[in-house]
Amino acid sequence: MLQLVIGNKNYSSWSMRPWVLMRHFGLSFEEIKLRFDFREGSAFYRELVRFTPAGRVPVLLEDGFAVWDTLAIAECVAELLPDRAVWPRDARARARARSLCAEMHAGFGALRQHCPMNIEASLPEVGRRVLAEQPAVTRDLQRIVAMWGEALRDGGGPFLFGEFGAADAYFAPVVARIRSYGLPLPAPLQDYAARVWSSPGVAAWVADALAEHDFLDFEEPYRKAPA
Repeated sequence: MLQLVIGNKNYSSWSMRPWVLMRHFGLSFEEIKLRFDFREGSAFYRELVRFTPAGRVPVLLEDGFAVWDTLAIAECVAELLPDRAVWPRDARARARARSLCAEMHAGFGALRQHCPMNIEASLPEVGRRVLAEQPAVTRDLQRIVAMWGEALRDGGGPFLFGEFGAADAYFAPVVARIRSYGLPLPAPLQDYAARVWSSPGVAAWVADALAEHDFLDFEEPYRKAPA
């Protein structure tokens, strides 16, 4: 039995990646959603410690055995589905896809910090201000444009390495940020972002996020709580 422990769908970019990947490839799993609360001793942490000592979501549980970290979970999904192209079938393309995911995993701190994922929000004014005041965000965006452009050119599309796979799921939260903050993309990459957004797993996550209606003020320092 597979279970996936996640945080709020509107905000949790890390949780989004494996959920989208598993949903896209038809893996059956039970969702365990924990409401974000990062105060010491909160219910979030009390529940999470039952599943992992890392104290972070997501966590994949296979008959109670815990795997945490999105890259580790993606590899587990690939092992559970050896006949599906979770990673590209070509060895070099597979290595490149893993490189892109690892770079996303370890980097792009400015984009994460200044444009946190918030699926239900429309914040183009925040995006414009961030781009004007934070050159590191512009550099992050330029690097993403280069990565996506190269992968689409070499792989032939419609997704980064042909078929939808782990790399596309890994960048789905970036697509969410681009949409929420009105960040600019060249036209061909706008088309790619639209394909990711409408893919079945991403669309299902987005629908759930929009239905969540759970405003967390500590996740939204740029807005006030709705009346």
